[in-house]
Amino acid sequence: MAESQLETFPNPRPGREFAIEIVCPEFTSVCPKTGQPDFATITFTYTPGESCVELKSLKLYLQGYRNMGIFYEAFTNQLLDDFVAACKPVKCKVVSAWTPRGGITTNVTCEYP
Repeated sequence: MAESQLETFPNPRPGREFAIEIVCPEFTSVCPKTGQPDFATITFTYTPGESCVELKSLKLYLQGYRNMGIFYEAFTNQLLDDFVAACKPVKCKVVSAWTPRGGITTNVTCEYP
């Protein structure tokens, strides 16, 4: 995936600090060890700089991971890197909350700066 897939639009209130929270409850990818599907809720919380992310492009970007084998930790860090590169937010937090697997629940949190 690449940050170039993420489209942006101008921040409607530049100079005002406000938070945007985007919750994506239907994320899927594949475990690279077992090939089994993984399910997560992805939450982006960010303070926009000059631009905001366009939601349809974010949805399509996330769908690109549907058949990709990737570990939770690598995925969440990649999301943050791509989001920051595309939107250049003042600050951003990405949380991936994974459904239980073998009785264990995993949440991964990455923050910028």
